[in-house]
Amino acid sequence: MLEFDEAQARMASAGTPPNITEVCPIRQARGRVLAQTLFASLDLPPADNSAMDGYAIRLADYEPGKTLTVQQRCFAGARPEPLQPGQCIRLFTGSLIPQGADTVVMQEDGTETEEGFTITAPPTLGAHIRRQGEDVATDAQLFAKGTLLGPAEIALLASQGYAEVHVYPKLQVGILTTGDELILPGQERNDENIYNSNGPMLAAMAESLGVEVVHVLHALDTAESLENALSTLLNDCDVVLTVGGVSVGEKDLVKPAIEQAGGKLDLWRVLMKPGKPVALAHVGSKPIVCLPGNPVSAFAVFTLLVTPLIRTMQGRANVIPEVQFGRLMADRPFEEKREEFLRVRAEFMADDQPSLRPHSQQGSGIISSLPWASGFARIPAGTRVDDGTTVRYYDLKHWLS
Repeated sequence: MLEFDEAQARMASAGTPPNITEVCPIRQARGRVLAQTLFASLDLPPADNSAMDGYAIRLADYEPGKTLTVQQRCFAGARPEPLQPGQCIRLFTGSLIPQGADTVVMQEDGTETEEGFTITAPPTLGAHIRRQGEDVATDAQLFAKGTLLGPAEIALLASQGYAEVHVYPKLQVGILTTGDELILPGQERNDENIYNSNGPMLAAMAESLGVEVVHVLHALDTAESLENALSTLLNDCDVVLTVGGVSVGEKDLVKPAIEQAGGKLDLWRVLMKPGKPVALAHVGSKPIVCLPGNPVSAFAVFTLLVTPLIRTMQGRANVIPEVQFGRLMADRPFEEKREEFLRVRAEFMADDQPSLRPHSQQGSGIISSLPWASGFARIPAGTRVDDGTTVRYYDLKHWLS
């Protein structure tokens, strides 16, 4: 049996990072991976500006009860006049700080009349001024090559004037489900049929990582159907995921189909529960990963083993997300011969470490546990784990992004 950590490392190195790039408009860059390291081209803010609606003054001009003449009203986007002694300039959030001013007084801390502005609360030198470069300094590194771009990253790049960025091409993924018993959701079902949940599930999981799912195909349990589907996927996709059909039964025909396409299947028995049977093959440079047919097992294997492969092939710098820790809230002990990945829900208490509550049913056929869970708690093989034990926690929001 292959140790889980070794299987994960092998899978992460089973694909090749991209070696070509393309230009992407910043508006369309969500989910793309940077192919260059980017630096700041200007200070942010580019000049001192007001953090509040208020009045720019010289602190030396302040005296309790003294009224300062309002020299100018300057909105954001306009250039203020130099501040004259004994006067003030009305500012708004984002307005440039006038030359000569050193403090902003909030509008709530004074009263404006026809005579001017009278300060009612003693001001502090430098108050409510956003300083040039306090957020980002010119030439500072913004993001390293291999960064996955999300809304926050796009906001910072846009603030620096980036209209487009160099990214790696979107990874093209194909999914193949197998089995005569499966039918599409929406079709009329007989007693011998079950709805195909693996296809839509894996497509959604893959797309959450920013890949393009080109095909979700289903093959019957015949050599011709499997070979035709596999040929289409290998022709159009960078990586292929198959589900089921890699055992040694009479209708487990995925292995011969892969061999017919020129690949050699390496069947793993991974020391993990759920998800022991996993297989890996290559046709040319294209990986084929064969997942177990049970949806819960397929979900676990994709999350924990396949996502590192996908991140590698996307060109990401961070291939394996950081593993967290939490305290198990268990009403019974857990002890298995394999590494067990419990479906758990994290409940955050006063301290930083979450409490991990296992789903009441951990069977590999309990699909309803998947939307309930926030992640997996890892129970070490051959180790008794009781209530309150600290265990590794794999948070789905990090592993499926």
